[in-house]
Amino acid sequence: DPHLYKPSPGDASRLNAADAIFYSGLHLEGKMTELFERLAADKPTQAVTEGIAKEHLLGAEGGTHDPHVWFDVSLWSEAAGIVRNRLCEIDQEHTEYYRTRCAEYQTRLAELHAEAKLAIASVPVEQRALVTAHDAFRYFGRAYEIEVHGIQGISTESEAGVKQINELVNFLVKRKIKAVFVETSVSDQNVRSLIEGCAAQKHSLIIGGEIYSDAMGNDGTPEGTYEGMIRHNVRTIVAALK
Repeated sequence: DPHLYKPSPGDASRLNAADAIFYSGLHLEGKMTELFERLAADKPTQAVTEGIAKEHLLGAEGGTHDPHVWFDVSLWSEAAGIVRNRLCEIDQEHTEYYRTRCAEYQTRLAELHAEAKLAIASVPVEQRALVTAHDAFRYFGRAYEIEVHGIQGISTESEAGVKQINELVNFLVKRKIKAVFVETSVSDQNVRSLIEGCAAQKHSLIIGGEIYSDAMGNDGTPEGTYEGMIRHNVRTIVAALK
């Protein structure tokens, strides 16, 4: 949990030794944000979401913004431009290099954005629902026109929690949704409660696969890159829901 995480001495040393620091922003890093703000007095320190227009951001509890903007590839392309601009300020001798590389990357991201839209659109509208244990996919839902439901924080031991789980089970049964998804970084306990609830109503619901939310794959794998992670998620979702 980034809100509880405290940097180790090794982390602090690496941050202090860095020429520049880039971090996601929108309070994704929790208490670490305070450290980044202090470091900004001594070295270039940039939240990569800082320049995204507020009207493109989704709200979250407590009056903040939902930080999971990378699930809308078009917004993450904007973040790449923010990184480019800051690097050009920091290292003016290599501005042409940064501009060229960013242009190449943003071209690939535009293609990925279009690819994701086309793939998700191939799922029939009635079955086009992404149900996971974690409320991290609202930008994904808006960008690619898929209904999203996250159940993190619902306690199956409380009366209110049981009611919410039952409501979601009824939704899955009524819409004949074939699959729900587990995430690499989140417990699947509530997802399995949905499967059990659907089984009680004689609706077969499966785990459609594992998708990435707040983490990517291992280094050296396709899913270890941003583009590969997005493609993995889209292909996993489409294959399970169609």
